[in-house]
Amino acid sequence: MRLLLWKALSDAERRAALARPAQSSRPDVASSVGDIIAAVRRDGDAALRDLTERFDGVRLDALAVSRAELAEARGQLTAAQLDALRRAIANVEAFHAAQRLEPFAMDVMPGVRCERILRPISAVGLYVPAGSAPLPSAVVMLAVPARLAGCPQRVLCTPPARDGSAHPAILAAAELCGVERVFKVGGAQAIAALAYGTQSIPKVDKIFGPGNAWVTEAKQRVAGDPEGAACDLPAGPSEVLVIADESARAELVAADLLAQAEHDPQSQAVLVTPSSELAGAVVAAVERQVGALSRRSILERSLAASRCIVVEDLATAIAVSNEYAPEHLILQVREPRRALDEVRNAGSVFLGEWSPEPLGDYCSGTNHVLPTYGYARAYSGLSTLDFVKRITVQELTAGGLTALGPVAAELARLEGLDAHASAVTRRLAVLGAPK
Repeated sequence: MRLLLWKALSDAERRAALARPAQSSRPDVASSVGDIIAAVRRDGDAALRDLTERFDGVRLDALAVSRAELAEARGQLTAAQLDALRRAIANVEAFHAAQRLEPFAMDVMPGVRCERILRPISAVGLYVPAGSAPLPSAVVMLAVPARLAGCPQRVLCTPPARDGSAHPAILAAAELCGVERVFKVGGAQAIAALAYGTQSIPKVDKIFGPGNAWVTEAKQRVAGDPEGAACDLPAGPSEVLVIADESARAELVAADLLAQAEHDPQSQAVLVTPSSELAGAVVAAVERQVGALSRRSILERSLAASRCIVVEDLATAIAVSNEYAPEHLILQVREPRRALDEVRNAGSVFLGEWSPEPLGDYCSGTNHVLPTYGYARAYSGLSTLDFVKRITVQELTAGGLTALGPVAAELARLEGLDAHASAVTRRLAVLGAPK
């Protein structure tokens, strides 16, 4: 990790210190994804079988996971693994159930009633990768809020292994979360199938879940097509920023940085500290711990884009973090809750020495689908509300229209929209009211 002294950096150097690894805009990805989407829209299941054979190395007769496969998946996990999944599901359910809004109605003035009603999204697609590591935790984070929101149709896609099976941990998590429609389709082709529908896979209204560059490109394309499907939120490689003072333990800070850096070669880990002594100790601890970890090759690449920034004080550290707007923010300082008051931009925050980030990834109850790449300045992490539509309603009595109608007509004339004004004044005329 590079060690930088914040006060010694110019404005340009500070911007460079907080820059994410450049996301390559590869023409071949854009071109390939366009071809994949076109093929799926044209040929449906036949295209999915061909693309699955091409990219996943297996020819599937049936794309759907059978009920027997779902049931058998539990038997391939240990009792401890199943118990861990159940505990995680229970905590995520408890936290996300509390997020549900209630409908409400109010009279903003006599005779003018405004309401908000809630409706679940009718059909949602849940995409769960299964590349270098299976992600049953992603199933939990997507499927639990979808179920709590009452989405009647929940469809999950995940890539098959070379033997034609879906990973048992993903299937077990899906079954425990109440997802009954699972398909062995991955990559951009899965996004296209969910967005437009095929003979086997139903079209959905909104797609959720992480993925590689091809999946991200496909999500962006279908979200921009009125005939496609909306998507959850902007996301890129995982990232963490740790603010630590002299009270923090270097070994634990290093472990937190490495926990996110191991996701992807383009993941980023940043330490911001007012303690130069801690900074040096963390850099040394990172070097020690990397050698014992299984994803060392990924870590060596991601750490090249990671930073250790020494600042003058805690207030500067928080200001740097707010500028960076991290996906995950860890506050390993003496009074973390006090520091929390100054946090403005972050996807999810972890307070104190005993709150490691993997608890949020798996089982504390919060959602791990979070905005990355600085989008935490304007976006929030996934919640139950992302699976719900909020619809407004208004109802006026004759008296309410008589009182408020002239205001609408006046504003319509101000904007030069005489048809708007007419829709009001004609009714006022029927009532014999002033226009």
